[in-house]
Amino acid sequence: MTPRATKAAAKTAPARPAYDADSHDLIRVHGARENNLKDVSIELPKRRLTVFTGVSGSGKSSLVFGTIAAESQRLINETYSTFVQGFMPSQARPEVDVLEGLTTAIIVGQERMGSNPRSTVGTATDANAMLRILYSRLGTPYVGSPQAFSFNVASISGAGAVKIEKHGQTVKERRSFSITGGMCPRCEGRGSVSDIDLTQLYDENKSLSEGAFTIPGWKSDSFWTVRVYAESGFVDPDKPIKKYTKKELQDFLYKDAVKVKVDGVNLTYEGLIPKIQKSFLSKDVESMQPHIRAFVERAVTFTTCPECEGTRLTPEARASKIKGISIADACAMQISDLAEWVRKLDEPSVAPLLSALGETLDSFVDIGLGYLSLERPAGTLSGGEAQRTKMIRHLGSPLTDVTYVFDEPTIGLHPHDIQRMNELLLQLRDKGNTVLVVEHKPETIAIGDHVVDLGPGAGTAGGQVVFEGTVEGLRSADTLTGRHLDDRALLKPEVRTPSGQLEIRGASTNNLQNVDVDIPLGALVVVTGVAGSGKSSLIHGSVAKREGVISVDQGAIKGSRRSNPATYTGLLEPIRKAFAKANGVKPALFSANSEGACPNCNGAGVIYTDLGIMASITTTCEVCEGKRFSADVLEYTFGGKDISEVLALPVSEALEFFADGDAKTPAAHKILQNLADVGLGYISLGQPLTTLSGGERQRLKLATHMSEKGGIYVLDEPTTGLHLADVEQLLALLDNLVDSGKSVIVIEHHQAVMAHADWIIDLGPGPGHDGGHIVFEGTPSELVKSRKTLTAKHLADYVGS
Repeated sequence: MTPRATKAAAKTAPARPAYDADSHDLIRVHGARENNLKDVSIELPKRRLTVFTGVSGSGKSSLVFGTIAAESQRLINETYSTFVQGFMPSQARPEVDVLEGLTTAIIVGQERMGSNPRSTVGTATDANAMLRILYSRLGTPYVGSPQAFSFNVASISGAGAVKIEKHGQTVKERRSFSITGGMCPRCEGRGSVSDIDLTQLYDENKSLSEGAFTIPGWKSDSFWTVRVYAESGFVDPDKPIKKYTKKELQDFLYKDAVKVKVDGVNLTYEGLIPKIQKSFLSKDVESMQPHIRAFVERAVTFTTCPECEGTRLTPEARASKIKGISIADACAMQISDLAEWVRKLDEPSVAPLLSALGETLDSFVDIGLGYLSLERPAGTLSGGEAQRTKMIRHLGSPLTDVTYVFDEPTIGLHPHDIQRMNELLLQLRDKGNTVLVVEHKPETIAIGDHVVDLGPGAGTAGGQVVFEGTVEGLRSADTLTGRHLDDRALLKPEVRTPSGQLEIRGASTNNLQNVDVDIPLGALVVVTGVAGSGKSSLIHGSVAKREGVISVDQGAIKGSRRSNPATYTGLLEPIRKAFAKANGVKPALFSANSEGACPNCNGAGVIYTDLGIMASITTTCEVCEGKRFSADVLEYTFGGKDISEVLALPVSEALEFFADGDAKTPAAHKILQNLADVGLGYISLGQPLTTLSGGERQRLKLATHMSEKGGIYVLDEPTTGLHLADVEQLLALLDNLVDSGKSVIVIEHHQAVMAHADWIIDLGPGPGHDGGHIVFEGTPSELVKSRKTLTAKHLADYVGS
């Protein structure tokens, strides 16, 4: 090639990046088949904010969390030594052909924070650690190092003789040590003490061999519970407990841990009281499974610790103060007030510490959590509050080129607070990070640099990318999300006339300011207000526990891989009975957790191969081919289908199957109708609960409560996880409940639900101690006309008035 030709080629050739590394600006996914994804291939821009939309169950979480984030975390785990990997949860490779361009993924999900009763908002962030350092430097009188202000560190001391070599001789010297911690010795840093009702643990008129224990899960053949007591030799298993001698009762209830042998197996025996304390009371009550929680609430009485007055700290830690404020006082302050107090501290010796602490506290305020206190137990935070608390750590992080993955970050946020959240997401992006957001709210979809819409439907009808591009492109796209993106609910021309009222007088739970309010009955009532204004305190504190009230809160559904919609809702029971009656056999045969289970996989449908320190492998059972039942059970049919085929049916098809003909089963049909009414017609009856999204689990919980007898329903943000197109179906469901004679009270931020209400109660005007007042009561039309509250302004903008 001539020099002239070379120059010409150089002019026409496209410009190449200065470095090859600069060309790696995409995350490439090819052939993703996780859960319901159908060979999805997609390219996502790095250092941009990408929003994933689509109806619930369309595959958003499967793509973002189950494929991209899961593979990133799996690859990072593999960089650790095999020894360290042995202590980490094993993760299988997602069902995907190619994944390229991944960066470190940090998942900020909706999961509630740790169930440890010593975990607080302060310990979950760095705020408590910085406060402890501050008090160890500036607190007077001086108490000790930062651990002297920690309620997770106990004060201990010891002394004894040690042998040492000195000048060629062995001599004994006395040595002593002490650690000054801040843990209250009475409550061990929990802030509360417990008193156990022994009558709830056992029936004293029975012997252990007669089944005296009344503790959930304590079966007579269990090595670890009943048998270790019955065969320990410390008590007579055939003697009624009320006839135990003083020593036997002492050993039975309070004996320190000792080793015993049961059938040749070494086990640890300890008194019933310490065993209950370790197994049940070491966790936060709010995080327990419903039946365990009910047992603990019956058997245990929790009261504020009389020694530390609930502060969790020793008297010495509480006595040390800065400008008249102890660390207990600081942790009890509303965070917005604490931030103001820290700003007023002027001490050059700890200036960098004060600056870092101030920035962390200001982040709480910026993210809309300024109404919390650092002493708030982490387990009591809602899913949305927990997610935003986790964000605090990342806002000040020096890390860049990280992939942040968010699962509906606007959950629990008032329209006024969504703008703040949007700014924080953009802030993370502008630091050079890739931000992936699964979201339904139009306000957050609108800030996306790139939008991926999955569908077209849910479950087996979804799993495909139906649109990829800009927000403006989505508006004009003929997809379910595109058609509903600009949907606006209209104000009702007429509202229902109440049939009565529910009086609340002097409500003062948490931040409520002695509230008096009358809630209309026989109507759809929406309770709204900014996050932290007192909505949940008012309804859950003064309404939910009344007789005849059915409350569906945001508590997570507990369930293993063996749990599915059929077992959770009680649907499996009428199905098993129908199969048993039709075939003249026992109902237990039609349970994969009982006699009908495949002997090879024990009813799991898969075989788990544990490779020790390597990742365990999950393979479909070759014997039952994933059907979970033994071959002889599958020979029995009902309505022309075996039990595995019935459990594989989607709710919508099962509804038809059990409605008429040979398979007509009214009890099953009623439960299925409830599932269809809450928008879960696409999930299969035997689908593991572990594969359901947060929104799907919430609606499954609602479906189980719909058949209960009660005059008043309390729903806590039922639009959680709902696509724009599904909100209309939810409104129809709420109308049906009211029209059937029920009263429905909804805690909600979604403007479509507000516009559809018969009556609105707005709390505020702000969060925390700036809230707790009723700022408006009336119809949605009256609220829009007033424009006096934050809710009024946002609802007026929404309906275009």
